[in-house]
Amino acid sequence: MAAEQGLSLTGPDGLLKQFTKTVLETALNEEMTEHLGHEKHHADPGRKASNVRNGSRPKTVLTEGTGHVQIEVPRDREGTFVPVIVKKHQRRLGGVDKMVLSLYAHGLTTGEISAHFAQIYGAQVSKETISRITEKVSEEMASWSSRPLDAVYAAIFIVPSARMRRGPSDRGEDP
Repeated sequence: MAAEQGLSLTGPDGLLKQFTKTVLETALNEEMTEHLGHEKHHADPGRKASNVRNGSRPKTVLTEGTGHVQIEVPRDREGTFVPVIVKKHQRRLGGVDKMVLSLYAHGLTTGEISAHFAQIYGAQVSKETISRITEKVSEEMASWSSRPLDAVYAAIFIVPSARMRRGPSDRGEDP
């Protein structure tokens, strides 16, 4: 389907870059939801706190797998939101995007993913936040994994010849 639409898997507008953007923005929005205590446009009118979402700001991060990715980081009115997945002033992601996808794809529970974040990154991400992230991203993952594949893929195997495998002494040369 991607090939029919002229989309590539990698590259500046590739599917991996779009998927990375979706994962990061979903994670940041879920962090904001947890921070505020309510979903977007679902604040309880009788709540005591006045803090609400206040738009977003663009940010470019450099990922290992997909290069530069432009994301939208949510803001809150009181300016108290401190993101964990993509920290303030952080420009490079050390494989966090791949790690989230990998852990989810390998079937780890939300508790195990949360514990992994705490152990490796020192970031406290609740099981509920992980659950909401994976639920929102799972639809895209299912779509990608069920995409039609080409009937034939070319593969080239390069095997060194016997002459190349022999050392200098095998050819009568001085070592």
